[in-house]
Amino acid sequence: MSAELTTKPTGNTAIDASVIAQLFTEARTYNDFDARPIPEETLRGIYDILKMGPTSANSSPARFMFVQSADAKARLKPHLSEGNTDKTMKAPVTVILAWDSKFYDKVPQLMPHNPGAREWFTAPESTLSNGKRNAVLQAAYLILAARALGVDSGAMTGFDPAGVDAEFFANAPERTNWKSDILINLGYGTTTNLFPRLPRLDFDEAASII
Repeated sequence: MSAELTTKPTGNTAIDASVIAQLFTEARTYNDFDARPIPEETLRGIYDILKMGPTSANSSPARFMFVQSADAKARLKPHLSEGNTDKTMKAPVTVILAWDSKFYDKVPQLMPHNPGAREWFTAPESTLSNGKRNAVLQAAYLILAARALGVDSGAMTGFDPAGVDAEFFANAPERTNWKSDILINLGYGTTTNLFPRLPRLDFDEAASII
């Protein structure tokens, strides 16, 4: 591993309010998308941003399948809940967000200064809890990365994970350990079926300072 950094790589200046609005305060979950495709370089750019988000021991257990072609969308359709079918078929891309149940095998690659960290995650309970927890973190990073690049999203859990796993992962040796968890539609959102901002809990309802 390279020597410890002596210069802080980032500053402590707050980002512009317009950026916060795009990422958080004015962003929405979209239920309809226009017909514009998402360029491959944008999809790759989303991944290149999200992969930098922190996970436990840099374990990065999430796996991403970007379902874009008409044939792939047709394979996904039977496994969607009724309420998610139309918007998913219309979205230019649907990401199958999965987690790798043997993600720990990549830990020596991802944490080369401590390859023994692999063993932290091999017990079944640790595999499950850390794998799913950190993959959900990475799903959030994906949504924020997409927003940062001007792409809207809509995350869903209304689908049959076992069916998706059998259709997309079971017959691919490099993906047999992938377990689908969340679907995320990506595209350029419209105002069709776009709801106003729903309430959020105030600080004193959800947080404390001690």
